[in-house]
Amino acid sequence: MTTRNLAQALVIPDSLLAKEATEILREHSTDLLFNHSIRVYLFAAEQGRQRNLRFDRELLYVAAAFHDLGLIKKFSSPDERFEVDGANAARQFLSTHNIAEDQVQTVWEAIALHTTPGIPKHMGPEVALLNSGVLLDVIGVGFDQFPAELREEIVAKYPRTNFKEGFIQEYFAGFAHKPATTYGTVNAAVCERFIPGFKSPNACDLIAASPFPDSQHKAHHHD
Repeated sequence: MTTRNLAQALVIPDSLLAKEATEILREHSTDLLFNHSIRVYLFAAEQGRQRNLRFDRELLYVAAAFHDLGLIKKFSSPDERFEVDGANAARQFLSTHNIAEDQVQTVWEAIALHTTPGIPKHMGPEVALLNSGVLLDVIGVGFDQFPAELREEIVAKYPRTNFKEGFIQEYFAGFAHKPATTYGTVNAAVCERFIPGFKSPNACDLIAASPFPDSQHKAHHHD
C-alpha cells in the first residue's frame, strides 16, 4: 500500500453524526472496547473496499461504534440479547438525527446480527461488513487476506492491550446477569464456561417437552 492509501485507510468518518457516535463510545465504553470498535470499523471498511462493495461509511461506522454497547450496564436490558440492546441504543441515537428509517433499520440489523454465524454475509453490505470486521478482530477470520501493513498500522494506533483475556472478561460480564438470553448463540458456550453448573437448554429436550401430544397414527382419508 502507498503511504497515501495507508493514511486514507486509517481515517474514521468525521461527520457530526460520526463524531457524536465516537463521543458516546468514548464516554460509556472501556478502553478495550473502544479500540476494538474502531478496529472493527477500519477492518470492515477496508474489506468493503477490497470487495468493491458500495456501502455507507457513516452507517457502518455508527454500527461499529454501537455494536458492543449492549455489554455496558447503561445500555443493558434485563431480558434482551446484548446484541439487541446495542441495536436499540443505535436506533435511539439515529432517530434523534432524522436518519431515514431504512438506514436506521440497516444499522439495527447489522448490530443485532453481528455475532450470528452464517447469515450476515448474505445480507446488505453494512450488515455483512460489520460481521466480517468483528470476525477478523475477535477470532482472526480473514487474517491472511487482509493487507499486513495496514493491519499493523491499525493495531499500532488502536492497540490490543491484553485483548484476548480482557475481551472475554468484558464480553461475559455483559450478559452474565442474563444467561438465558444466550440460548442458541455462540455466547451460550461462554456462559457454560464461566457460570458453574450452567447448562444451556438442548433443543432435543425442548422438542420432547413440547405440550403437543403426537397424533395417533391414522390412515389419511382423501375424499
